[in-house]
Amino acid sequence: MAGTRVVAVVLNYCREALTVECVRALAAQAPPVATLIVDNASPDGSGERLRARFPDAAFLQTGANHGYAGGNARGTRWALERGAEYVFVINDDAEPAPGCIAALAAALDAIPEAGVAVPTVVHAEPPGVVWWAGGRLDESRAPGMHEHFGSRVEELPADRRPDAPAREVEVFCGCAVLMRGSTLRELGGFREEYFAYLEDTEVSLRWRRAGRQLLHVPSARVVHKTAYPPPEPTPFQIRMRDRNRRRLARESFGARARLRFHLWFWPTRLVRGAWYALRGDMARLRAIVRGALDR
Repeated sequence: MAGTRVVAVVLNYCREALTVECVRALAAQAPPVATLIVDNASPDGSGERLRARFPDAAFLQTGANHGYAGGNARGTRWALERGAEYVFVINDDAEPAPGCIAALAAALDAIPEAGVAVPTVVHAEPPGVVWWAGGRLDESRAPGMHEHFGSRVEELPADRRPDAPAREVEVFCGCAVLMRGSTLRELGGFREEYFAYLEDTEVSLRWRRAGRQLLHVPSARVVHKTAYPPPEPTPFQIRMRDRNRRRLARESFGARARLRFHLWFWPTRLVRGAWYALRGDMARLRAIVRGALDR
């Protein structure tokens, strides 16, 4: 695998069936890409079964659950150590359409100032409904916002339809992203302490401050097997998102932006916590408290 142009990294944690479908879709890409399966010490044994099932793919066992950010950070470093020019990070519950990675690589080849290229991401069900077609930063709430979420592809503006050229965005989406190896080596990728959620927003802000462009490539597409409409967030999601919002604001925002964030964050957490308490949802109430107080 040394000197491989593109290494695709897919992280598994107890979701074997989804990872199998993702790896198969990666194997169908043309031109071919090298695939690395990373397993975060899945307690169900799925990591070793995936290693046996895909002998042509590389395999990395991390030894513990390091979250999305930590597992992919380890996979990215593994790819860079073997000379990857580009690293494609993709969710286990996502599948690249034919030609997706080639279109992303062509966009980065054409714009040396760009550090990442991201496809349009659509829901598997209902088909053709947008999950991500561009990203912007909402400083009052801290995360990157998915533009045109819930729209149909045919309803997108002209600059986001499949025949449109690559365009610059404020933040990229970590569900599926092609990252330039030289930029990863210079600026670093996902930070492990984020564990899950907002790790992509943090990289976006850091790389843009360093002068790198973030590209959305409408001609490339990924299908994401996530629920639509989205369900109520789990306690884990509440805790991690709120903890990482605070971290991002503290580390990446200026004084005015931090003030706007805190003026939104603390009142809304009090209201949301009170709502969970009134309905007797102690798990989500504890998540609100931990997300507000965790270091």
